[in-house]
Amino acid sequence: MTAQFSSRTEAVRAALAAAGHPDTIRHVPDGARTAADAAAALGCEVGAIANSLVFLADGAPLLVLSSGRHRVDTAGLAERLGYGAITRATPDDVVAATGQVIGGVSPVGHPAPLVIVIDESLRAYPDLYAAAGTHDTLFRTDFEALVALTGARIVMTSAA
Repeated sequence: MTAQFSSRTEAVRAALAAAGHPDTIRHVPDGARTAADAAAALGCEVGAIANSLVFLADGAPLLVLSSGRHRVDTAGLAERLGYGAITRATPDDVVAATGQVIGGVSPVGHPAPLVIVIDESLRAYPDLYAAAGTHDTLFRTDFEALVALTGARIVMTSAA
């Protein structure tokens, strides 16, 4: 029997199923609002947490999948991607773009397609963990599956 989750997590589950990805969603009772919280709850390296961060690239939503051990270099990323500026989205921007709130943004399960990039450093981890639509749900995947799920462009998102 499958656990009951919120509608946001069920949207993630549906997106995973539609892509043929196994249902690896799990509940984290104490929540995992940060990469450090998620790593501690799962017993993995913080770098294996695939943070889903929403930015505005020349005013349009951009979802950046970044390793939990790195900070996104917005100026460098804008240059690599050919944008004039990349700025952090507001909480309202995040909800509008993803249907999810900060601390629980998933790489999938959004109301409309997003431009997505993934940090190439995530390749170093055999198992990756990403939020599943809420601050207390995560799913396990790997780099190749995450790229296939999201159609993300592979780039370096942190400073070299």
